[in-house]
Amino acid sequence: MPLRRKIAATLYGVNSVVSVALGSVYLFRGSFMPYHADALGRRWAEVEPALQTLLGALMDVAGAGWIGIGVATLVLVAVPMRRGKRWGRLLIPVLFLIFYVPTLLATLAVLNGTPATPPWYGNAIACIATIGGTLTDAPWRSLPETD
Repeated sequence: MPLRRKIAATLYGVNSVVSVALGSVYLFRGSFMPYHADALGRRWAEVEPALQTLLGALMDVAGAGWIGIGVATLVLVAVPMRRGKRWGRLLIPVLFLIFYVPTLLATLAVLNGTPATPPWYGNAIACIATIGGTLTDAPWRSLPETD
């Protein structure tokens, strides 16, 4: 792989691994995150059982989404990107941005609409790393590749 593509693959790979790790935290956690408690103004034990079920299910869905985007992009980095396939090099940032831009907007809404301080910066970093990887790789350029 050319150096520029290796740099992009590293950025994407880090995003992918962090996504899987964060998804695992959400998927296997027995209660909501501390910033969720701050947003609601109550601890997990103070939340009604029906709402606990709903919030737990939403956390499971979010966790599965992070794991899904992480695994999918890891495979895309490992196979088509490494082989220089333009479609894979274009698909990786598209998938990351489709996932992380709305996630960033959601965390900013929680930040601005509640007393909580969600970790919005992680989503912003994922978006910036994705844009940086895309600009570094520049998959739209005409370079020798195998499509």
